[in-house]
Amino acid sequence: MIFCMGLAHDELGSGAPLLVVPGGPLLAPSYLGDLGGLPARLHLLHLRGTGRSGPADPAELRFDLHIDDIEAYRAQAGLDPVDLLAHSAGAAIAIRYALRYPSHVRRLVLVTPSLRSLGFGPDLAKLRASAESRSDEPWYPAVKDAIEAVLAGSAAGSDWAAVTPFFYARWDDAAQEHARACDAMRLPNAAADYYAAGAPVATPEELAGLDVPVLLLAGGVDALPSPAAAEKAARLFPRNSVVVQPGAAHYPWLDDPAFFRDAVADFLAD
Repeated sequence: MIFCMGLAHDELGSGAPLLVVPGGPLLAPSYLGDLGGLPARLHLLHLRGTGRSGPADPAELRFDLHIDDIEAYRAQAGLDPVDLLAHSAGAAIAIRYALRYPSHVRRLVLVTPSLRSLGFGPDLAKLRASAESRSDEPWYPAVKDAIEAVLAGSAAGSDWAAVTPFFYARWDDAAQEHARACDAMRLPNAAADYYAAGAPVATPEELAGLDVPVLLLAGGVDALPSPAAAEKAARLFPRNSVVVQPGAAHYPWLDDPAFFRDAVADFLAD
């Protein structure tokens, strides 16, 4: 177990270092596995309050309060500049980190990123279309009411838990086990604490000045974000690339590890 200013991390793989910010929000990094076998030395961070870096005061879990933890770890590890990868809600931290410390970031990879910290709300029409596109799946009838509640704006944990199958391209045994593992480590009120009042929203003007290559990787059947939303968000970054992984949902390294691995590795090697 290794700590940096209270921040723990795991290291996996070999190759150039890749600093990894988990999503969730506020999940320990074990749910990421080895990210489809990316050919890199993964530095998988346990954010404050999570995994071996927990517990923490909920008032200290807002996403922008993690940025200097990341910088302290990067500096101690001697990673300068470093490639930075974030999944889902972790994108809020990674984008804000790159804005504050652009000289320390070589390339930024945002995997099925939450766009909330960019000021994007959910597109309800696209969410409904995504839901209806999977209406022939055997689990759909049991979650239909929860889908309608979520589309109506429900923030209830039970409704969001019910729609978990939509975050996976295949709701098979492996996906169900992955979902159970995520649920077991999920912090109470994580989203409310992570996006608490005062959390910054990156402006187009700020992002226009970010001179860092950015890859947004979206899942072809993901709804948060949809491929269209990811492409719209990418245009806020001056040096952007977009990859839509066919048939993938919110955890694309599970759906097609080879495609995911090649897409990210090609971007980092370019």
